[in-house]
Amino acid sequence: MTFSIVGRCRRTGMFGVAATTSSIAVGARCPWARAKIGAVASQNVTDPALGPAILDQMAAGKSAADSVAAVVDNQPHIEHRQLIAVDAAGGAGHYSGAKTLGRHAVEPGHDCVAAGNLLSTGDVPKAMVQTFEADIELHLAARLVDALEAGFAIGGEEGPVRSAAVLVVHDLDWPLVDLRVDWDDRPVARLRTIWQSYQPQMQDYLTRALDPDSAPAFGVPGDEDE
Repeated sequence: MTFSIVGRCRRTGMFGVAATTSSIAVGARCPWARAKIGAVASQNVTDPALGPAILDQMAAGKSAADSVAAVVDNQPHIEHRQLIAVDAAGGAGHYSGAKTLGRHAVEPGHDCVAAGNLLSTGDVPKAMVQTFEADIELHLAARLVDALEAGFAIGGEEGPVRSAAVLVVHDLDWPLVDLRVDWDDRPVARLRTIWQSYQPQMQDYLTRALDPDSAPAFGVPGDEDE
């Protein structure tokens, strides 16, 4: 049902997640990230509570691997879950329960880890990691979307995907990037288009939040500069 990647940018300290799935609203359930702490994807038969729980463990000083292990331990229904995480040192943690659906795979990499279930080929996570690692100068959101596209291009899921999302945090309590596509025939391609539209405006929205007096005009009717 889902393939995803979590990653860290060692240049900027950003963390992020990109995911796509056959059901609606993957961005509401699967990706989790916390500034200066790490990123998590919770998928397969998704329990959204597991993302924040793993981030809490990392915030307490545990590695991604130890945080995943701590949350998995004695968790009800954990055999249905697939989890991936990256921590502030770039370390990876992952778990795939015994009831993870269909062909599934996990691929750790440098500052990242990718995973999927109900895959058309077990090489999907590997292709995602290779693409993520290919150009570390790109913005983290671009690297994550590139990785998602690479997984889709090599075969993706057994069936069609319907939603996609990318989430990136930097040094604030709220996301720098939180883009979602829901119930679309081509959600991964649409996510690319939305990111390309959002990137040139991203800094403006940050400025409006932190220093609105110096922010550019909104460019909407009634907001003309005088």
